[in-house]
Amino acid sequence: MNCLDRVTTPQLQKIHEGKVRDSFRVDEHTRLIVVTDRISAFDLKMKTPIPDKGQVLNRLANWWFHETRDIVGNHVVSMVDGNATLVKEAKPIKVEMIVRGYLSGSVWRGYQQGRREFSGTSVPDGLTNNARLPQPIVTPTTKDESDEEITPDGIVATGLATRDMYRQMEKISLALFERGTKVLAEKGLILADTKYEFGLVDSELVLIDEIHTPDSSRFWEQKRYDENPDKVPQLDKEFVRQWLMANRDKKSGAYPRVLPADVVEETARRYREIFTLITGETIATPEDVHGRLYWSLVRKGLIKEGYVAVIMGSPADMDHCRKIADMVERYGVKVELRVVSAHKNGERIEGIAAEYNNSIEPGAVVAVAGESNGLGGALASNLNIPVINCPPFKDRTDMLVNLHSSLMMPSKVPASTVVRPDCAALAAVRSLNLRSLRGKLSEEIHQMKEDLKRADFEARGW
Repeated sequence: MNCLDRVTTPQLQKIHEGKVRDSFRVDEHTRLIVVTDRISAFDLKMKTPIPDKGQVLNRLANWWFHETRDIVGNHVVSMVDGNATLVKEAKPIKVEMIVRGYLSGSVWRGYQQGRREFSGTSVPDGLTNNARLPQPIVTPTTKDESDEEITPDGIVATGLATRDMYRQMEKISLALFERGTKVLAEKGLILADTKYEFGLVDSELVLIDEIHTPDSSRFWEQKRYDENPDKVPQLDKEFVRQWLMANRDKKSGAYPRVLPADVVEETARRYREIFTLITGETIATPEDVHGRLYWSLVRKGLIKEGYVAVIMGSPADMDHCRKIADMVERYGVKVELRVVSAHKNGERIEGIAAEYNNSIEPGAVVAVAGESNGLGGALASNLNIPVINCPPFKDRTDMLVNLHSSLMMPSKVPASTVVRPDCAALAAVRSLNLRSLRGKLSEEIHQMKEDLKRADFEARGW
């Protein structure tokens, strides 16, 4: 399945992995948000991704950010890929501003049980399921792993926001909901309810995260609502929630974590449909979503085409490693220096493998360890990228001892060994097989041959 389920790159520090979005540090003022095809429901991450879901959410959110920028500023710098957006670093306000225009979902369930007040806001008697409220209401929740209902007074009392800040967020949220309602009504759609999140950029309140997407909002078709308000189908991930509730374990009550193919296909269709209904555009499924994201980040200068990780068993080998790193960097390849001991904290290799084995760009590893080199073998047995041993040595005797431990690898542990640091660097760079470098490498080979030919002529006195 061509889905963007997991995103890793050693070239950018991952600072947050959410249920759907992964955030990477670009610099102190900017982060990259990648919207994956993961789907969650009932605070659970499903193991089955939904094709094109991330692209729908990312492109739709950017469309709405543009459409509402006259109401409030937002954190967007630019959309760099169908699944990725560069944003300003914001200090998030840990409150979700939920605006409801209709009595549905959790509020309806509470209403049936006799509740008439939600997050400090009163709702009149005599309403039915999915009934339109006299006016939109704001029912904020905390922004936690499990969101909790909270009143405006509670928000102020717990220090989540000042009263003035809350009033500002409330006013903006209602204005955004009004805009969304108007725009969607022209397209035959109803915005039943939605959530907004805010943050501070240089003390300015801005809109962050997402806006009016199927993951943050409840959409209905007006004509289907008019036919049967009580049973109107939702154009969002409620389809997945309903399937989960119908298929939960009868004894434990646990929800399944794997979605069947027909549910995946229908969910994907619904996401694409709501995108087209709102924007008038279509979603083109890329042949290789990982490859497209990779080239998008390269073209924007956010990552280099490939990386070489120089991993040393001890910080005492730093000088040796820097010789390798300096040579690699001449080719415009990203270098990452790491310190991991196979004997003393080898448990970290599992985490390294999880990152490098799933990186969106090509990579290679140079392992630097001597006398009893368990590092190269441990890395080669866990990584799906090339591993090259380049043991350090003080003299020829030391070199022979270290070479022996690097050469003697067990079966199915394909770690090669190179003695010279410059040759190890070249071997790693060539193993990346980057088309952009092959011309340069060919020129260097040609120049080496020409230099030798010239030296031969000079030796013969020609």
